[in-house]
Amino acid sequence: MAGSNSATNTQKEAVTVEAKAQARGVRVTPMKARRVVNLIRGKQATEALAVLQFAPQSASDPVYKVLASAIANARVKAEKESLPFDERSLVVTTAYVDEGPTMKRFQPRAQGRAFRINKRTSHITVHVSQPETNGGAR
Repeated sequence: MAGSNSATNTQKEAVTVEAKAQARGVRVTPMKARRVVNLIRGKQATEALAVLQFAPQSASDPVYKVLASAIANARVKAEKESLPFDERSLVVTTAYVDEGPTMKRFQPRAQGRAFRINKRTSHITVHVSQPETNGGAR
């Protein structure tokens, strides 16, 4: 056991920075938000921010905020752990939209009837990480 521990201590361990951000209860339908999230999944974080900034969908604003928050969380985590950090090397590894609580409202219709309106909400989650790099590879 002692020999294996000394072998791992001599090798440089892979350094990664991973962070996530979540927005819960966002007043946008999950189906519309998923269309926007699918645009950024797997892209570099700075490129994804540019895509979201100019996307015509209204759901791109909350997704932009969540991605910007995830990048800021990664920066804080890297500074806290004294790891090298480069915002341009961050990649959106995981991004998904879950359905939040639905607000049910009623609208009056003809002949005393009521029509139900579902106001849907979303939980948007974005994970960013730096690709694994060896400490002295550069």
